[in-house]
Amino acid sequence: MIRKVIFHAVSLVPLCFVGLASPVQADEFDDEDLERWQMEYEVVVDEGEKLFHGGLGNRNTVSCDQCHPNGANTHPETYPKFQQQLGRVVALWEMINWCLQNPLETDMLAADDPKMIALQAYITEERKGAELEPGKH
Repeated sequence: MIRKVIFHAVSLVPLCFVGLASPVQADEFDDEDLERWQMEYEVVVDEGEKLFHGGLGNRNTVSCDQCHPNGANTHPETYPKFQQQLGRVVALWEMINWCLQNPLETDMLAADDPKMIALQAYITEERKGAELEPGKH
């Protein structure tokens, strides 16, 4: 019985890869697409800047920029990394949530929340050009 299962599983393997033989084509785009995408990115960065500088609506009125003026000492280029505050390796959005809960005393955001995406976009934009050193603290 076991031989039959193994035989049938092995005999089906070639069928799984039949469609992979054709070359994969990338989407085509032009300068107009690039310009639109950059503008959309900049809108999100601008939203992140507003949130970072006091736009989160938290009750204690602490803002991200009080500890991190202009995104200083955020080092998005080093994530994921071990964070002592959380006791484990975390992604940037998890560290942002730690800050939201602790110094800012407000609710966490889901990883895919538009506010979280905007905060990460702003922080990353502020650090643009910094050497990538994953894992560095």
